[in-house]
Amino acid sequence: MRKFVIIAAIAGLFFLPSVMPRAEAIDPVTIAVLAPMAIRAAEIATPFVIRGIQAGGAQMLRMGVNLIEVFKLPLGVLESTLGAPFGMLSGGVNDIVQGVAAPFKLVGNALLLPFAFFGLVT
Repeated sequence: MRKFVIIAAIAGLFFLPSVMPRAEAIDPVTIAVLAPMAIRAAEIATPFVIRGIQAGGAQMLRMGVNLIEVFKLPLGVLESTLGAPFGMLSGGVNDIVQGVAAPFKLVGNALLLPFAFFGLVT
């Protein structure tokens, strides 16, 4: 039975494309009839598309800020080691904490990016 399924799958890979319908050009009359409907649909959808693009762009800006915050980790290590005698220890520890949290925030924002393009995340 298993051998039959494997043979049928391989045969389907070779013979299925030959029986599938070919793409053909649509006649000009059909295009002329459907074009006004497509234009109206595009006019209706335009505000939603623009809103989605704006929300996605804002989400990508948040991701860029998170990416820059990743570089606070080595900066914080330098501040807390070399700058400790000059009173930079607390700022360095703060940058270390933000630098450690930044990759997790970046991943979270990257996971929310597709939802932002649909306008589900603000």
